[in-house]
Amino acid sequence: MHRWIAAVEDRTDPMVGVVLAVAAISTSAIFIRWSGAPSVVKAFYRVLFMTAAVAPFAVRDLEGFRAVSRTDLALATVAGLALAAHFAAWFESLVWTSVAASVTLVTTQPVFVAVGAALLLDERLTPRILGGMAVALTGAVGMSVGPLVVGPLRAGGDVVASLRTAVAATPGQFYGNALALAGAVLAGVYVLTGRSLRQRLPLFAYTFVVYAVCTVALGGLAVGTDAALLGYPRVEWGLFLAMALLPGMVGHTVINWALKYVESSVVSVSLLGEPVGSTLLALVLLGEAPETITVVGGAVVLVGIYVTGQGRAA
Repeated sequence: MHRWIAAVEDRTDPMVGVVLAVAAISTSAIFIRWSGAPSVVKAFYRVLFMTAAVAPFAVRDLEGFRAVSRTDLALATVAGLALAAHFAAWFESLVWTSVAASVTLVTTQPVFVAVGAALLLDERLTPRILGGMAVALTGAVGMSVGPLVVGPLRAGGDVVASLRTAVAATPGQFYGNALALAGAVLAGVYVLTGRSLRQRLPLFAYTFVVYAVCTVALGGLAVGTDAALLGYPRVEWGLFLAMALLPGMVGHTVINWALKYVESSVVSVSLLGEPVGSTLLALVLLGEAPETITVVGGAVVLVGIYVTGQGRAA
């Protein structure tokens, strides 16, 4: 098992793996849109099937499990809980606040990762990495908020009033905004913990623990909210499985592999490519044509990701 993994690792550029993972994660929005199940159910089955897919590899890597200390097990549990809470907080935020506000706030996670990486992991943040991060975040904000500005401008309306309406801090919207921001922080905890543990833990031992903990947490949340776990048509089960295989196994698992070799700040910024990929897929598969400002924002995000990646070698 270790020889096979080592052979793959030796032949694969970690940044190529990150690009592949982000492309796979970008399919998540499409599957979510196609599925009619409750959000917590989608998240639960996605991670449950991911855990089942990883299990055979984890069982064969008993030596890897022996390398997991109690401290590392506790940290992996924290990562799993953070991932589950991230899913729950972000999905719930979309119920209370606008998509623009939610997406903008949740995409601030690279900021929390950068601060945590510098303070906790002693990662060196070069000027190029920081510059690329700023460019990518600017593009991400442009993708989510830009359409709210362009529409009123074309119609000769009040841009400021439109933005206030979109992100107005009424009690419900304030709650939704707070959930989205919490989702960003939790995503940062997940990435930072993974970066730390993957320096010393084998891939499948680590991912099995994280996915299993996440599954239990989301399952408990589903039961606690009286969400129906059974009775779905075959197409829904197919979508649950697709979510697990593409954005889950090819996406999150490859990201967890890459965290051993790539700085957490670089991985975090690279994940901002997800809405860009999702936009392209939505155009092809859902017939949703993006606005010009969305295309421009996506291009800016890609430039920022490229600059950040180049900053690793600086």
